[in-house]
Amino acid sequence: MHKYLPHTREDIEAMLKVTGASTTDDLFSSIPKKLRLTKPYNIPHQLSDEALTKHMKNLANQNQELIIFRGAGAYDHYTPSIVKAIMSRQEFLTSYTPYQPEVAQGTLQYIFEYQTMVCELTGMDVSNASMYDGSTATAEAMFMAHAQTEMDTILVSETMNPRTIDVIKTYAHYRNLKVMIVPMKNGQTDLEAVERLIASKMGLIVQNPNYYGIIEDLSGFADVIHQAGGLFIINSEGQALNLVKTQGEYDADIACGDLQSLGLPLSFGGAYLGYLATKMKYVRKMPGRICGLTTDVDGKRAFVLTLQAREQHIRRAKANSNICSNQSLMALAVTVYLSAMGKEGSIKVANESMKGAHYLYHKLLQTKKFDVLFDQPFFKEFVLKAKFDVNAFEQACLKKGILGPLHLGEGKLLFAVTEKRTIEEMDRLVELVVNLA
Repeated sequence: MHKYLPHTREDIEAMLKVTGASTTDDLFSSIPKKLRLTKPYNIPHQLSDEALTKHMKNLANQNQELIIFRGAGAYDHYTPSIVKAIMSRQEFLTSYTPYQPEVAQGTLQYIFEYQTMVCELTGMDVSNASMYDGSTATAEAMFMAHAQTEMDTILVSETMNPRTIDVIKTYAHYRNLKVMIVPMKNGQTDLEAVERLIASKMGLIVQNPNYYGIIEDLSGFADVIHQAGGLFIINSEGQALNLVKTQGEYDADIACGDLQSLGLPLSFGGAYLGYLATKMKYVRKMPGRICGLTTDVDGKRAFVLTLQAREQHIRRAKANSNICSNQSLMALAVTVYLSAMGKEGSIKVANESMKGAHYLYHKLLQTKKFDVLFDQPFFKEFVLKAKFDVNAFEQACLKKGILGPLHLGEGKLLFAVTEKRTIEEMDRLVELVVNLA
């Protein structure tokens, strides 16, 4: 392992002497052993360029290409070739927002276009220049609600993705904020429970479609929350916004979520892209940057960073948030995708995903090997309760090159379908269910 580090043995010994550690492993002693990799890395000695290329290809060949029927926040959508082609151009190939923005007109232009597209998708007034992912964007929305209301407790629907809830709780813990979970009723956020709990709370965070794929009817929530002085926050993944009611239509105060489904491949879990948009009256509470359009001294069109929360740079202790950058390259990918697809194309892709999910749902029920758990409208994900050994089913799927649904426990399986899934692939999955012992 050490032979690939840029430090000599003498360098390492000198550093260990300063730290008081006996070995480099001692530097990680504060990390629990169960979280540490104790097996050897099996990294070979130095290789020639040709030998290293062959070695890396052999490693890559161990990856198994699977037909994916699993989502839960990351989806196997098709990424048009134009996305990678434009992202790879040298004018754009940076993952960071420039600190001298006035000299980066190309970057500022696509960020401006990205913000415009997010506002169109969500029905909100203003969007920032993007966030790292949907879960952290949701946690930042909580900070906005806290800054606006000065209350210390947020309501979070039980129907949200558990991993997003974990991130919210982590962010809340280090700001001495409290998270209260609102129970669900038949797979949806319980409005009556919200009415009971909303007093003296900074607001409510819901997800639509929710973790179980259900399209929630959020009518009436905004009135209840606003009457109590709180903010209404809706998390929606990008593709769903082509078909379901937008955050703006539900009179939400803050819109957030993940845009991975709009041109970003799975990529072993990242990098993805979060968005954050709000009503104009809350724009000063929004973290990050906002790009705007103006004219230069010659009267020509020019792009600028219209709003930067300066306290994020120089008064960190008093800042609403310390987010002061974004994954600009991911925002570019989504901007290119939406530009290439257009409104009609984006809606068509979303429709294909929804049609496929409903086709698979009915085919699986016809096998008589599932029970319906939620009789609710859904988009591209749904939950069924299996009457068979789900572990055996998962292994059978893997043997046939299929990544099956996500097991939520107690036999509950969360299926996902995107426009990439063909009728033949879905029928193959159904056949595996039929042939189970």
